[in-house]
Amino acid sequence: DQKRKMKRLLINLFLLLCLPAISADARCEEIHIATASNFRGAAAEIARAFEQQTGHRAILIFGATGKHYAQILHGAPFDIFLAADAARPKKLEADGKAISGSRFTYATGRLALWSTAGGNMDNGDFLRQGNFRRLAIANPALAPYGLAAQETLQQLGLWQSVSGKLVRGENIAQTFQFIFSGNAELGFVALSQLLARDNNSRGSWWTVPESMHTPIRQQAVLINDSQASVAFMQFLRSPSAVEIIRSHGYGVPDDQ
Repeated sequence: DQKRKMKRLLINLFLLLCLPAISADARCEEIHIATASNFRGAAAEIARAFEQQTGHRAILIFGATGKHYAQILHGAPFDIFLAADAARPKKLEADGKAISGSRFTYATGRLALWSTAGGNMDNGDFLRQGNFRRLAIANPALAPYGLAAQETLQQLGLWQSVSGKLVRGENIAQTFQFIFSGNAELGFVALSQLLARDNNSRGSWWTVPESMHTPIRQQAVLINDSQASVAFMQFLRSPSAVEIIRSHGYGVPDDQ
């Protein structure tokens, strides 16, 4: 009858959405992943590949690593934390807010000084000349790339002299927009943002030597060890995910 046909249709639809399944009794799950803003492009591509392979749904919530950390401490319902540093995932693990032993470095980031106006951006001399009104950085207290920018300016001996020109973004995505929109003539962003396929980056940039700041080791940690969360963490270390990560301008631990 009509009810039986409808029930069969719904069952078939469910099975279709959950294929390919990891096992015969596997079911589709939805996971929420707190993701550092700089990792937006790579994370979106990895999430799509993960969903196609497993049938699970990965929802990405982008923001500053420091802000995500505070939210997790206060019980935000995230399943995984893809941070832009190693310190905060380590603290969560030590405080019992994350699954012990689940933490690992999924990417190593690079910092870049970028200007849409072009010019000589091959080194830090452009900063020393001081011919700009606004310099954008991410908030060092919240964003690891902002802290790396501060350390770079300190290495150059410019932190005090440029302090009155700084425009601070809450995260690296907002910092990128400050420069892209012209609200700041130049600023420090993630190299991965400049290499992204969809942002139409223009101008020129200087890739900051890693010796000028603390290494940007981006770590993942498991908050909830559901089947889908564990599967995503495993997928993040797979050859296909590593290839995506490298294609977005990041290094991986094997590159060191």
